[in-house]
Amino acid sequence: AAGPWPVSIHESLDSTNAESLRAIDRGQTAPFVILAERQLAGRGRRGRKWVSPFAENIYYSLVLRMDGGMRQLEGLSLVVGLAVLSALREMGIERAGLKWPNDVLVGNKKIAGILLELVGDPADVCHLVIGIGINANMRVASEVDQAWTSVFLESGKAINRNSLVSSLNQSLLTYLKRHESSGFAAIQAEWESNHLWQGREVLLIAGVHQVDGTVMGIDQQGALRLRVEGEEKVFSGGELSLRLRHDS
Repeated sequence: AAGPWPVSIHESLDSTNAESLRAIDRGQTAPFVILAERQLAGRGRRGRKWVSPFAENIYYSLVLRMDGGMRQLEGLSLVVGLAVLSALREMGIERAGLKWPNDVLVGNKKIAGILLELVGDPADVCHLVIGIGINANMRVASEVDQAWTSVFLESGKAINRNSLVSSLNQSLLTYLKRHESSGFAAIQAEWESNHLWQGREVLLIAGVHQVDGTVMGIDQQGALRLRVEGEEKVFSGGELSLRLRHDS
């Protein structure tokens, strides 16, 4: 798959993010992309397993060197969500949308997930690993523990995964450049307009605590704005989980 970054493709890895972290340790010069045909220990947010059968889906990590301080990281996982959404729409998945912070859904079914990992000092020089899993041609997966779909199931036809990776590369390049030059605030409205749960009643779960609220949107840093008992409250953090209230 041609793209703006050097790509290495592996038949089998524990996970593309884990291999990316090892490559950073070895001193490989960023930016670069790592792809795998299969992951033996694919990971999602909050330590969840990401089911990764052979040669069916996209298992992708992009490694970037970040030396612009914390502002460069604001809202970045949400920007990546928009880039993935854009690539999927190019593949004809028009109904795809976003769920805070960075799941890509069709209806209530997950079609892609994103896991960002940071290495080094965010205030100085660090490396960012952007891990992306997209369900491309998967038709059955008994071990997935949540509602899911794939490009194949939504479109009725198998797609060329190289085309999807190429589209993803271009989309990431476009959105990352916009974010770098203008910050997240410039992308906030576009993100909200693609948020499937805008205005919905939700449960926000943080460990043993949960908050009932209505989604008002996000702020200029990408944090979630909820109306809770008549007041606006703002939430951010990687350990938060959002659910629709009627599903709980």
